[in-house]
Amino acid sequence: MRHLQIALWGVLPYLVLVLFVAGSVWRYRYDRFGMTTRSSQLHESRLLRVAGPLFHYGLLFVIAGHLVGLLVPERLTEDMHITESLYRANALFVGGLAGVAAVCGLALLMWRRLRVSAVRQAGVRGDRLVYPVLATVLLAGVAATLIGARTGSYDYRLGVSVWFRSLFELEPDVPAMANAPLLFQVHTLLGMALFALWPFSRLVHAFGVPLGYLVRPYVVYRSRATLAGRGGTR
Repeated sequence: MRHLQIALWGVLPYLVLVLFVAGSVWRYRYDRFGMTTRSSQLHESRLLRVAGPLFHYGLLFVIAGHLVGLLVPERLTEDMHITESLYRANALFVGGLAGVAAVCGLALLMWRRLRVSAVRQAGVRGDRLVYPVLATVLLAGVAATLIGARTGSYDYRLGVSVWFRSLFELEPDVPAMANAPLLFQVHTLLGMALFALWPFSRLVHAFGVPLGYLVRPYVVYRSRATLAGRGGTR
């Protein structure tokens, strides 16, 4: 059992990281133009207009909540005079709401893919694996958030978060994760599986987010009538 715990919580995270980085580099080098969402908006747009933003914005808040929960030590929030009850209430409301939004958005996307034949045929084989894994990760995360925040029986910031931060120190705190409840362990393992699949699925399109649009100069448009009034075009 001890060897299994070391393999799961001391070795596997680094193997996943290597696969994630190496797979992403390989994908960029050999399939750069395939790193897209493979948009199917032309086949169906009514459900996509609702499901797309619901899933993506919900997922962004979920990721932000994970970063805060995993990287910010409990002592820091105590120094900021954020009580444990307030922290749990925020996790229950904001985290739970974001998780439910992401789950509902993903459910609509999956229903759309099953319902619309053209969308289903435009998919790739990897979707059949990524969608169930992503759905299970989200459901396990929502369940862990709701149960943990309401019962208060387990403080993940004293267990899972400690283990996660210890990975960056290259000294994995295996007992911190091995003693976590099964639901948190399942959620973590599924999360690692998702990151292992990431470079080889359509999820890789996240690397193509056009952040440059936020800082690029404005594009100035002039009508033909305005140009004509100034002497015509050149």
